[in-house]
Amino acid sequence: MSNQALPRPRFNAPEPERGAKAALKIETRTAPLLQGKVSEIPDVFFGWAMRLCGLAVVALLGLIVYQLVVGSQLSWHAFGWKFFGQSDWNPVSDQYGALPFMYGTIVSSLLSLVIAVPLSVGVAVFITEMCPIGLRGMLSFTTELLAAIPSVVYGLWAIFVLVPILREYVQPFLAKTLGWTGLFSGPPYGIGMLAAGVILAIMIIPIISSITREVLTVVPQHQREAVLALGATRWEMIRMGVLRNARAGIVGAIILGLGRALGETMAVTMVIGNRPEIAKSLFAPGYTMASVLANEFTEATGDLYLSALIEIGLALFFVTIVVNALARLMVWSVTRGQPARSIA
Repeated sequence: MSNQALPRPRFNAPEPERGAKAALKIETRTAPLLQGKVSEIPDVFFGWAMRLCGLAVVALLGLIVYQLVVGSQLSWHAFGWKFFGQSDWNPVSDQYGALPFMYGTIVSSLLSLVIAVPLSVGVAVFITEMCPIGLRGMLSFTTELLAAIPSVVYGLWAIFVLVPILREYVQPFLAKTLGWTGLFSGPPYGIGMLAAGVILAIMIIPIISSITREVLTVVPQHQREAVLALGATRWEMIRMGVLRNARAGIVGAIILGLGRALGETMAVTMVIGNRPEIAKSLFAPGYTMASVLANEFTEATGDLYLSALIEIGLALFFVTIVVNALARLMVWSVTRGQPARSIA
């Protein structure tokens, strides 16, 4: 018995529409989401709100400068430019000079740079050029985590850990080996200019290393490949192909770290000794502009005393602004606003 083929079922599928109906449906599908009259009031409001936010920052900065200038007028009229060249600081006789505080600020900041710059650049070079890819994120996060620690915690750690190490081991060794220079002479108290420089170095390492790492990552990859193609070693490639092209940005990172060191207050106040004097030895106590403001501002009873402190704050403000602006300019000269990219 032969099998008869079953009839194929028929499905009445809609035929594609053509002509005006299809065009009408396409137009209805692509209709704009916002229909009706669009008001320009929200855009105008949003634009003015953003302008006010930008102007608020400038107004706040101008208000700070104005208040500092007005508050320091009494001291400026009493001492003039001699205020920054005198070393006397005697609130009893109303004799004030900012030279010891400027000296302590500069010496402690430069000492911190001497310690922090090699470590920061070394960390940045290792992370960008030598570190395995799987460890780069962890090391970067660990380094930047140091910047999140409050300065008072750094100060407490310095008092209970760093100062005893300096007093018992580091300072006696430096006095025995380099005491002839005069920079490491005197009794090893532990607390002094050296301790302030070390704790500042630890605090600015995350800033310098993170910015240096960002600058190194924007150096074109073909610079590295070209140097290696000429037969250079890895160290020669890093020195000539990477560091040389990023030197302006690295200097900017260093200056930015200097600006951070100049304005540090709490940690330095806890370990520097807070004595307004100029000493050659790094073992001797010192004073910084930020520290004298933190220690004596609440104790300033006389108008001239308060005005002298405000003038120190004005000088510190201008120095910090200039240093940070210069650092930003040098970093921008290398990166040109480009985001950092990872190097495989």
